[in-house]
Amino acid sequence: MGPVNRPLDLEWLEDFLVLAESGNFSRAAKMRGIAQPAFSRHIRMLEEWAGIELVDRAQHPAVTTPAGEVLAAAARDVVLKLSQARAQAHEVQEQADRSLRFAATHVLSLSFFPPWLQQLEQRLELGPIHMVSDSFARCEQLMLQRRAQFLLCYGHADVQTQLQAPEFSFIRVSEDEMVPVCAADAKGRPQYSLDAKAKAGAPMPVLHYSQESGLGQIIRARLPETFDVARFKPVITSHHATLLKTMAMEGRGVAWLPRSLVANELAEGRVMLASTAMSVPIDIRLIRATAPLSAAAEAVWAALQVPAATTTRPQRPATQSR
Repeated sequence: MGPVNRPLDLEWLEDFLVLAESGNFSRAAKMRGIAQPAFSRHIRMLEEWAGIELVDRAQHPAVTTPAGEVLAAAARDVVLKLSQARAQAHEVQEQADRSLRFAATHVLSLSFFPPWLQQLEQRLELGPIHMVSDSFARCEQLMLQRRAQFLLCYGHADVQTQLQAPEFSFIRVSEDEMVPVCAADAKGRPQYSLDAKAKAGAPMPVLHYSQESGLGQIIRARLPETFDVARFKPVITSHHATLLKTMAMEGRGVAWLPRSLVANELAEGRVMLASTAMSVPIDIRLIRATAPLSAAAEAVWAALQVPAATTTRPQRPATQSR
């Protein structure tokens, strides 16, 4: 009997181990729930794979040959380890099916996401949550690579991204507003005024967003005049709105920031509005791929199909300029 170049079937090993324990082909076939001819064929195919006889059929009950004993010992270990691995793999998959993978831009991951998630948890029993906080450009790539199920970000109807229909869809979960702010002067007035007539030869210092920033894309679309170097002088560029906020509070220039990010500072007079007209309404969106997601992710999406009045909204003063 020579070895045959063929794949090994795990079922053959399982049949062989039952035969080694029972010593009877008929009893072993019954225990395995298959007909005896099929069971006997499996044992023969295993012997052909091994290239040696594994069962001494001349004895009653049938016993494994010395070579068969060696293979049986190894087979027990293989079958046990594969069974354990399969169970562990199922546990990991079940964990993955319950988990949720969010990507969010920096500001929203810190300010909006925690209370929004708490509100969502009051309606759904959520599993483990994995959150990535990064620039919009990086989060966008995570969505395109299907490494995140959801993206929480700012958006505007005039700004097109790579996450467009029909491959992607979004829900507007809240709203905000980008307002131009700056530090206060010694008299408690805005250090810079966008509403005042610009002085010749004195461009206003501005704190801009980088190309990676979703907020920067909105500003470029809605306020292109702020990139006129004859009127505005960029002094700091970053995709971190929180950094631009800090620089604005230190008097470095004017920054367009989400009102929710500076609501407390505006109320306390630590920053001032640099204009009563140059604000930009923005959405807070949750984006997903339209392809089917895990059951947990689909449950989240279904739960969000509710009136906007039940969603989390940033805190704002009673009146505001548009």
